Amino acid sequence: MKRFNWTNIRLVLMFGLVIFLFSFTSNRNEKRKLKKSVVIFVVDNAPFVKQETVNKLLIENKKDASSIEKDKLDLNKLEKVIDAHAMIEKSNVFVSIDGVLKAVVKQKTPIARVYDKGSSFYIDYKGNRMPLSMNFAARVPLVSGVINKKNNEDLAQLFREIYNDAFLKKNIIGVQIMPNGSLMMLNRNFDFQIDFGRIINVKRKFKNYKAFFQKAVLDSSLYKYKKIDLRFTEQVVCTK
Repeated sequence: MKRFNWTNIRLVLMFGLVIFLFSFTSNRNEKRKLKKSVVIFVVDNAPFVKQETVNKLLIENKKDASSIEKDKLDLNKLEKVIDAHAMIEKSNVFVSIDGVLKAVVKQKTPIARVYDKGSSFYIDYKGNRMPLSMNFAARVPLVSGVINKKNNEDLAQLFREIYNDAFLKKNIIGVQIMPNGSLMMLNRNFDFQIDFGRIINVKRKFKNYKAFFQKAVLDSSLYKYKKIDLRFTEQVVCTK
């Protein structure tokens, strides 16, 4: 009986010691200051926003991360602050084991640049407006005409089709939205206009255009045309 009680007492003491050491270490760790802050861009080939700009948001405009204690950090708040930036789509903020405050940042992806009544802005991949950047200009189709709530999603889907296709992304450089809602497009290397018509049967029309282009470029007939009409999904009509 005595041996049994002594064993239990030792277990309780050991358990208490472990809890004390863990609590002490954890509290000491939380009181430690950060070493530094690091911003990592996902797909860092389009620097619309500078690392310095994101870093200022990350350390909340303090001089540097070494002045911040771990227990004073609100990681969720920092993520919300960074995500609110007009150029940023999503961020993930965390502290590494070695005390480095890190932010993994994904910037927004522009898929068209719109000129509207003297102002200019991007349409991002999700169909939302995105301001121009002072640091980098995206090579995307230039769009003129009216974009509103009625046609915004249809146009965004069309711009996504162009962006996701290597051929279209390279060749379509301009889109004009006509008053009746139909579209006129411009090709990068040729002077003809592309009469796309209304935003219907988008995939079919682009498929027809690509098939026509690949055939016509072989016999150099593309230089002869002034207009390529894609309004009729069963055929491509060319005007010299």
